[in-house]
Amino acid sequence: MNAMDNGPNSPKLETGAHPFAGTPCDRLRAVRARIARAAAEAGRDAATVRLLAVSKTFAAAAVRAMAACGQHEFGENYLQEALEKQIALSDLPLQWHFIGPIQSNKTRAIAGNFSWVHGVDRLKIADRLSAQRPAGWPPLQVCIEVNVSGETSKGGMTVAELPALAEAVSKLPGLRLRGLMAIPAPATGMAAQRAAFRRVREAYDALIACGHALDTLSMGMSADLEAAVLEGATIVRIGTALFGER
Repeated sequence: MNAMDNGPNSPKLETGAHPFAGTPCDRLRAVRARIARAAAEAGRDAATVRLLAVSKTFAAAAVRAMAACGQHEFGENYLQEALEKQIALSDLPLQWHFIGPIQSNKTRAIAGNFSWVHGVDRLKIADRLSAQRPAGWPPLQVCIEVNVSGETSKGGMTVAELPALAEAVSKLPGLRLRGLMAIPAPATGMAAQRAAFRRVREAYDALIACGHALDTLSMGMSADLEAAVLEGATIVRIGTALFGER
């Protein structure tokens, strides 16, 4: 997962969110091109980086338009809004990821309506998601949220707390622990952005060294996806560059 460092002759990467312009397909192509350039700079196959379109606050029609361009994985933060979109778009073969904070009274609906959860940050929530996953369904794919910037305004485990939670989550029958998710504090410049994502990757590598079979680093958004891909992101969560400002 280690990305190559930028050398003096390395191509210059486009950074920041792509201007909101053009058709949904234009914007999707632009984001995929950014991912491809960053992957090439890292010496990675672009196919190892999945694009999760974050459609929170945008209408079902916007999701449908993006799906018509070939995007099939969508992330939502607000449960009721997401459930309404799922009903409206039930004719499409979409995969839904829940990426917001999870309250105890929302776990049943999340366990029964999503394929992935990005952001498990305490065992109580993981226990409830596992117990409430419908019988006969495949395990819910989960990432543990890590707070690498120490922001009190955000959820997530500290790096020191990760091993114990990872061990507990990995034993829950209704879940499959896939990796880590992070939203580092905003940083200016590629070096600072990469430093934050590198801390996430190092925590991920440490869990693998302890025997966890992980394969997912969910990190990077519209303004910093290049840095995330350079540091090993396997899922980038893109909203603004695809749908516009909220």
